[in-house]
Amino acid sequence: MASDVKGRSYDSPRRRAQAAETRRAILDAARRLFEEGGYASTPVPSIAAEANVALKTVYLAFETKAGLLRAVWDARLGGEEEAMPVLDRSWFREVTAEADPARKLRLVAAQSRRVKTSSGRLLEVIRTAAVTDPEIATLWRDIEAKLLGVQRAIVNQLGDAKSVARGLTRREATDVMWTLNHPTVWHLLVRERSWSPRRYETWLYDAFCLHLLGPPAATPMTPTNSVGGHRTVSQNARQHRPSG
Repeated sequence: MASDVKGRSYDSPRRRAQAAETRRAILDAARRLFEEGGYASTPVPSIAAEANVALKTVYLAFETKAGLLRAVWDARLGGEEEAMPVLDRSWFREVTAEADPARKLRLVAAQSRRVKTSSGRLLEVIRTAAVTDPEIATLWRDIEAKLLGVQRAIVNQLGDAKSVARGLTRREATDVMWTLNHPTVWHLLVRERSWSPRRYETWLYDAFCLHLLGPPAATPMTPTNSVGGHRTVSQNARQHRPSG
């Protein structure tokens, strides 16, 4: 009986809460340091010190540095939605319910901006770490594959509605959308070239419309809507934009 009481005491809700708090502290510290200094330049002892825990505690919880980075990625959203398949999440259900192709792409561009604003730095950490760490390389491939699957699902919706640009196969359209929406493009424009997240979202939406829905029907050119005799990308995409 005494041993049973001792076992129940050890596995108390308070201990579980303390363990969860310690895990969150390690994950938060790891994310801060990885994003500030990169994966290779961030030693695990520094993460332990930042989280104010023993080094052994970090290894008991995550086993390896690569395992810690994967856990940081898995925990980036938190809440119940994180465990839900992407195609079942509320934002994607909203995209699916939208019948207008341009509005559909506007929702996708807005979601891309939201995700990359919160996780763009971490995605770049993972991408660069994947070059030298096989375990992280597997994680990066998983991230890219999931992104590709989401883009394919959206393109299939456009294709079923006969909204994909003429001459563009669904496979090609998926490749184009995956490339435009790739986190590396966000990093180049927002981090390297100092674009604002809102400017990125507008550009991504314009690019989606132009390359996936195709150019709008030809209209007479005027000096006010042409540059050197050619319609600009933003003007082309604007023709697809829904009113309101």
